[in-house]
This record gives sequence, C-alpha cells and structure tokens, in this order.
Amino acid sequence: MDLDALVKEARDRLDAHTYDTIQLHFHDSTGCPFWLQKKSELNFDPLTEVKCFDDLKKFPLFEDEWLRGGPVERWKVRSKADKPAYVFETGGTTGIPKSRVVVDDFRRDYELFSATLPDQYFPKGSNWLMLGPSGPRRLRLAVEHLCQFRGGICFCIDLDPRWVVKLIKKGWMEHLNEYKKHCIDQAVTVLTAGHDIKCMFATPKLLDELCLALEDRGTSLKELGVTGIFSGGTEFTPQWTRYAVEELLGGPAEESGIYMTPTYGNTLMGLACSKPVTAADNYKISYYPPQPRAVTEVVSFDDPNATVGYGETGRVKLTTLTDEFFVPGFLERDEGEREEPFETYPWDGVSGVRPFHEFASSTTVGVY
Repeated sequence: MDLDALVKEARDRLDAHTYDTIQLHFHDSTGCPFWLQKKSELNFDPLTEVKCFDDLKKFPLFEDEWLRGGPVERWKVRSKADKPAYVFETGGTTGIPKSRVVVDDFRRDYELFSATLPDQYFPKGSNWLMLGPSGPRRLRLAVEHLCQFRGGICFCIDLDPRWVVKLIKKGWMEHLNEYKKHCIDQAVTVLTAGHDIKCMFATPKLLDELCLALEDRGTSLKELGVTGIFSGGTEFTPQWTRYAVEELLGGPAEESGIYMTPTYGNTLMGLACSKPVTAADNYKISYYPPQPRAVTEVVSFDDPNATVGYGETGRVKLTTLTDEFFVPGFLERDEGEREEPFETYPWDGVSGVRPFHEFASSTTVGVY
C-alpha cells in the first residue's frame, strides 16, 4: 500500500474512532459527569453533530484549569464505574495539582509503546530501572507496567520533582545538587546490586548525571549490562542527543550496544514515539502520537483551529480520544515544527519540541 493510501486509511480510522468516542462520553449511560454536565452549555449536540475528527472544532478549547481540584470522580466514565481507578497528577509542580483519573489507559498506552521497542536491545524478560519522578505521577506506574508487560521486574527510586522545582526557585543550588546526588546514588546502588538490569527509563538530565557518576566510579552503563534506554523530557534536543550517543553511551547502538529512544508524552496524551534518530539526519527528533487514541496538531499561534504548513512552526495542540478520557483541543505548553506522515506512522508528527516561546522564560524545567 502506498503512503497516500496509508494516510487515508489512518484518517478514516480516526474519524470512526472519534465518532465512537463522542458517543461514549456524551451518552447518559456511559459518559462521565463532567462532559454530561458540560453538554448543556454547548451550542450543538455532540451525539448528532460530531461525525468525524474535524467536527471536534465545534468544541471550545479545553481548559486545563478544569482538571484542578475535586471531586475527581466527575472524570470517571460510567462505563467503567465498577473498575478500580488511579489518580495521576499532571502539568506542573506548583499549586493545586491537575489530576487525571485513569482505569486502564496507562497500561494500553505503554503496551502500544512496547511494540515499538527493538527486542535486541530491550530483551523480553529483562529487569528495568525507573530513574524518574515517583509519587502520584503516571510515569512511575506506567514504566513499571511496561517492564512487567515485557516479563521483567522494575526497580524504582524516590524522586519528588516538586521539591526539585522549589529548590531551583529558592536558589538553593547546594541543596539541589545534594538531592540530585541522593537520586543518582539510589540508581547506582540498584544498578550495582546484581539485579541484572538491562533496560531503563531516565530523563535526559538524570541520564547525564548517572553516566558521569558511573564514570567517577570506574564503570559505565555498558559494563553494567544496560542495553536499552527509553527517555523523555523537554531537554531532548538534537544537540543533547548527539552528546548522549557520542559521549555518554559510547556511540550508536550498533557500536556501543546501547539503544536509546526519545519519547514525547504526558499524562493527558499518552506516549508519542520518535522516528528513528540517526547521525545521518543530524539527530533530528520527530514525534508521532499514538493515533487514533491521541492526535497532535501543529497550529497557528494566532488561530488554534488552523494547522500550519509542513516544516512550519506553531503551537502543539492535543486531542485525546480514549474510552475513558476525552480532551478536545488542548493547547500544550510546547511549540515545534509540523512533520509529514511516513510509512510507520501515516499521520502528522511534530519535531523540534520546545517550551512555547510566550511561556519559556517562566518555565522551570526541573528534573526533565
């Protein structure tokens, strides 16, 4: 099948999935209290007037403030009323947390992601290290599920990103460095304890610190047997990727034996996979969302309903469409360039992801 046919097939699947998702979230017997109440404020009927993805433009932009505070039960769909639920914090490390109620979405998202990992470097049955935020954050449970889904046992560390941000804002750099060292010490202890860990998650900053700490101890990830690294965070730039591959990991996977894959995601979207990153392409990173469960568009800074041209810069707009969570038109705190579909992911992607320029100066990145 040629690319045009693949793109059309993916679009048809998205349109059908959009219709089914709207029917679920706005039907009295299956929807969640939030959207059933919000339906009365809309100037259209979603059940009869949303037939495809483009029809979602009829909704106002999603306001992330709707996710702050309780009761969080208003977000749980009636179709899953008898299922145990989790609550995950998202979108910031200050103020009242924004919360997402989840039943199974984090498992599905990471099972889909699992299928994209090369078994050569992420061997089935391998143990993992989760070197990232812990506590009420989706990432911790999601990485653990990814590990378990692939047949391994996941080792985690304690890391509170809220405390990291407080230290940065107060300018307590000595305390910050000690806390960072505390987190890295936990990771080194686990990696050198004979647990046969072959795979790991780490944010770019923590991966950098870990590699340097191991070097100080006369060892490395390669010597300790790590072969696969899944990473994500706002620090993932082509420049940092080149540095990580060439300086920290000892070269491309075929030379070093360590494969690293960048990802872009959050608690609202799930996980966007990266097109393979190569030196030949100057380590360019292009992310593709897990369509049809989530869609990212690169839209005009002046008109959030207008998609920019391929290669042009705009703000990232997210739409989430699962059977337990619906988010129409959420403007992310990121901007980037619109990327064309390709065979593996026959829908739009986004490259050069970085903090939205209007927010960049006020954004505290912390451990990411």
